[in-house]
Amino acid sequence: MAIASSGAISISDISSEFGGSGARSLSDYYAGAGLVASSLSDTSGNALPSSGTIKLSDFYTLTKFLAGSFTTLTSNSTATVPTGANAIHIQFATGGGGGGCGGADYDSVGGESAGAGGGSGAFISDLVYPVTAGETLTFTVGAAGTGVDISVQLAAQTPGSREAVFNSSLDQVATAGGTTRLVGSSSGTIFTLTGGGGASGINGDVAGPLRTNTAGTAGSASGITTISSGTFTNSSNVGTNVTTLTSGPTGIFNNSGAGAVGGNNGNCSGDNCRIGGSTGAPSYNGAISGGTGGSSSGNGTPGGAGTRGSGGGGGAAQVTFPASAGSSGSTDGGNGGAGEIKFRFIRKNA
Repeated sequence: MAIASSGAISISDISSEFGGSGARSLSDYYAGAGLVASSLSDTSGNALPSSGTIKLSDFYTLTKFLAGSFTTLTSNSTATVPTGANAIHIQFATGGGGGGCGGADYDSVGGESAGAGGGSGAFISDLVYPVTAGETLTFTVGAAGTGVDISVQLAAQTPGSREAVFNSSLDQVATAGGTTRLVGSSSGTIFTLTGGGGASGINGDVAGPLRTNTAGTAGSASGITTISSGTFTNSSNVGTNVTTLTSGPTGIFNNSGAGAVGGNNGNCSGDNCRIGGSTGAPSYNGAISGGTGGSSSGNGTPGGAGTRGSGGGGGAAQVTFPASAGSSGSTDGGNGGAGEIKFRFIRKNA
């Protein structure tokens, strides 16, 4: 509990808050002397002296609150802001990445189609938000978008048909990543990070025309005003400036923003041309790569899955089926990367 804000206090009140046994003097409680963290300030921004004159009233409203340990979430959860904390440090958070589109091949229409990549979710890297002790925080973690599964498309076709038929009733549309959000029972919505969009390929038919390929869109970020200056006491009882918090994915304090748009290799020219799938969008401002595009070499490979909010890769077109199949085809789009949140509670001193 914090020391009283006015009235009579004693050195025993100070030792109860900051520790220390036996006979003590106020000089034992200089900021940075061992028992009290350096750079400790009261709620009005007055710094506790580190040398020279020190008096009991210098300790009004001070509290010893060490930064808590980090918690990483990959699914929805709740937490109560502990007594003494007044801020939450979000080391990283992102919305889910969008799924990649599968490739498409046609029957003598002068081209083939690569699957476009999924978009990435909006992100946070080392942001600090104000919260209120005792309030309940609700964390929502965005799910990964699902890439297009070519086998599902083929199963819906006429038995014996080997071409991937992409007519208006069989458009390929991958799903978007889910939204990651933090809401406080007192603070309201603290931040919202929408997921990346799913890629698509529409209005194509085996007999033509070539389809329209669209990459997954970028997720968007919004939130309340962050804490951009001040100090807190870290878990080692050392005063720390919030601007030194740079361990998130981008390595930049107070960094957040939109996701990115997935890649789009479009269509290749000429019947039976081979074309590799498009790359999924990277997340965290390029720090985390998106899923790889599927290879069109030989039997081909599907689009790779995204990670940590990045987009899924698109599938390839005009790959070689096994000899028993007697034809060629396309590969699946990859799933996007799931959203995530990593946080801890701190107390901003001033």
